[in-house]
Amino acid sequence: MTIHDFTVTTGDGAPRSLSDYAGRAVLIVNVASKCGLTPQYEGLEALYRDTRDRGLEIIGFPCNQFGGQEPGTDAEIQEFCSTQFNVTFPIFHKIEVNGPGADPLFVYLRTQAPGDFGPSAGRIYDHIKATRPETIGTDEIKWNFTKFLADRDGTVIRRYEPTITPQEIQDDLEKVLA
Repeated sequence: MTIHDFTVTTGDGAPRSLSDYAGRAVLIVNVASKCGLTPQYEGLEALYRDTRDRGLEIIGFPCNQFGGQEPGTDAEIQEFCSTQFNVTFPIFHKIEVNGPGADPLFVYLRTQAPGDFGPSAGRIYDHIKATRPETIGTDEIKWNFTKFLADRDGTVIRRYEPTITPQEIQDDLEKVLA
């Protein structure tokens, strides 16, 4: 199984098979519009513009499970991303990434790359430890802007916790795009 075996819903409600991305590396990100990490949209867009011609796709999945930081409708989220950050990479339908309603793609991503969330994450680790301690040491997504990198074959290579910026994954991207 790879990410190519999943079908997701676009921001306008249409089904989209991730097999459409076969042959391209894919960075999958759970995003939010009202988060302290929302400025990462800028870095993600810059990364997308710099690497899409070399075979990288970035796809965003809005999620409102963390502090209610993505309360808008799909249309409002699309508008926000376009007007505030000039996002051109696809932003899909709002989903859940944890719990019984978690999107199957994110359940799969979590099992393939459980993460390494710990004190090195800084203030966000302290916040999660204080507010959601039961998630520490699990494969659950801890916060908005968790990123998963899949290679051109759809195999999940790595998970990047929320505080890892798009610029900090450049070395891994170069290897996958080579």
